[in-house]
Amino acid sequence: MKDETESALSKVNSNGARPAALAKALPQNLAVKCPNCREVLVGKDWEKNLKVCGKCGYHFRLNAGDRIDMLVDDDSFVEFAADLLPSDPLEFVSRAQPYRARLETERVNTGLSEAVVVGRAQIEEMRIIIVVMDFRFIGGSMGTVVGERIARAIEMAADERIPLVICSASGGARMQEGLLSLMQMAKTSAALGRLADAGAPYISLLTDPTTGGVSASFAFLGDVILAEPGALIGFAGPRVIEQAIHQKLPKDTNTADFVRAHGMIDDIVHRRDMRAVLARLLRIYGRCADVVSVEP
Repeated sequence: MKDETESALSKVNSNGARPAALAKALPQNLAVKCPNCREVLVGKDWEKNLKVCGKCGYHFRLNAGDRIDMLVDDDSFVEFAADLLPSDPLEFVSRAQPYRARLETERVNTGLSEAVVVGRAQIEEMRIIIVVMDFRFIGGSMGTVVGERIARAIEMAADERIPLVICSASGGARMQEGLLSLMQMAKTSAALGRLADAGAPYISLLTDPTTGGVSASFAFLGDVILAEPGALIGFAGPRVIEQAIHQKLPKDTNTADFVRAHGMIDDIVHRRDMRAVLARLLRIYGRCADVVSVEP
């Protein structure tokens, strides 16, 4: 899969030579090319703009660390369940490499132990449990450990009756774990039922992409469902749908605008406004909880 944050100055020259000396002298992401409008963006400006193209508004994908830094108060995030690590329950082997070796490769390449990070945090000094998926780790796919980490986060929010925020970015269930990965859809959904019974709010943020078993389970069960502009959202991709129904789909099918127009999400929020919108929702839910708690 193409790395859309690849530096625009790290390309091979037209004569086939790579300017190695120049590349070593230049800082990473000195310039970045937008994959949507092809504009070359100054790296510092791009990062200050939360990795959003200043010309067309294209939202680049964020890793889990960047999204946590963007959303929560400084130094407020405390990770838990990091000791839960994936294994290879089916001893899955593909033509490319065994699943166990793939996991180790992903750990080295991403610096993550799994495709999701969960923890406690605060937004404008309001306590939350936050779950952030990272698409870099095997496409953000949901295996047994991803499902267990999310379920534990949900259960902690229910036990403490504090808001839950889940930021989804996933291609769906992890095929290397077969039926075990599909069972995580039911487990996370059941946990959200207990969260609702506890009266704690759940805000779901859909980012690019949110598809497959993740979209078919916890991602679309939020009390409020928000999405980033341009995000791919749906169960199956447009090409798969076209092959199944033998019809041409509209160009914007499975985009954030499409699903909002069809009533599947509540709103599309620009990345620069996301933290403020989440804080406003948390305050509204907090006032509602105060009203309920004083009723005789």
